[in-house]
Amino acid sequence: MDLVHYLARRPPDYPDAAALGHCLRALVEAGLDRLPLPGSGLTLARLQRLAEVGGHDLGLCKLYEGHTDALAIIEQLGGTPTPGSTWGMWAAEPPQARVKVSSNGHMVELNGRKAWCSGAAVLSHALLTAWDADGQQQLVAVALDQPGVTVTEQGWAAVGMAATGSVEVLFDGAEGQAIGSPGDYLQRPGFWQGGVGIAACWYGATRQIAESLRQHCAQREEPHALAHLGAVDSALQAAADVLRFSALHIDAHPEDNAQLLARRARAVVEQTAEQVIREVGRALGAGPYCKDRHFARLIADLPVFLRQSHAERDLAALGSLIAGQSSEVWSL
Repeated sequence: MDLVHYLARRPPDYPDAAALGHCLRALVEAGLDRLPLPGSGLTLARLQRLAEVGGHDLGLCKLYEGHTDALAIIEQLGGTPTPGSTWGMWAAEPPQARVKVSSNGHMVELNGRKAWCSGAAVLSHALLTAWDADGQQQLVAVALDQPGVTVTEQGWAAVGMAATGSVEVLFDGAEGQAIGSPGDYLQRPGFWQGGVGIAACWYGATRQIAESLRQHCAQREEPHALAHLGAVDSALQAAADVLRFSALHIDAHPEDNAQLLARRARAVVEQTAEQVIREVGRALGAGPYCKDRHFARLIADLPVFLRQSHAERDLAALGSLIAGQSSEVWSL
């Protein structure tokens, strides 16, 4: 069974992290987490699968994207994940929550606090960023069911995306395995390629929210609703075109720095998502917010997931990249 049909058979209603963890484990057991690697020639298929999960449930998508991203990173950097394992990809680095790593033979030791650890209570493993004695960032794979790992209930009071349980985790002498060399996480081509994957998750949820308006307009002719649908369609089409182009470009240039590509894709999809949320709400009123549980969950979760973007800071970074380009940067 493929991913689309599998998700179609599951009600998109996951009340907590335990339910999300159960579904993720089932996807792993069914082999539905084995996505093509970015730059493999099938990047669009990878983005399509992420979008499908995003349209089903964004909490599940958060865990699924993190798991599949971790698998891709481990493979790209020469590691081998434990069969049947479920992974978090924890790379947030707030200044008050940084993990230190020290060598301990062929393994490493972890100490410190890690924030924004989605699914921490229900995953078997995590791939996380930590800092060595020389101030360099090192990726570390760690089993979560060992002494020295404490999953707290701190740092998460969310309503949107609540089920992901993105809490803080404490490491006290926990054992892990270094993946790659210091600095590899940010320096590898896959870092920005993975950033396009996040945009595909946003797109999947946005498309599903828009579907409520499309179905509404298919049943009755309301000029204002149709005008909103036209605006939604043009925005979604632009976002889809950008994601398709991004996938083709990554496959054609798998070793290139994809920062400009990813920043553009994320900006376009974020703006599309915000426009679709506005247009659909104005067209349909309170009804789906209050009577359609799937719609209500997506509309609550998506604005939180979108804040994985850093808004004007990301736009300023994009502008800085564009300012250094020639006038040909916008040529058809």
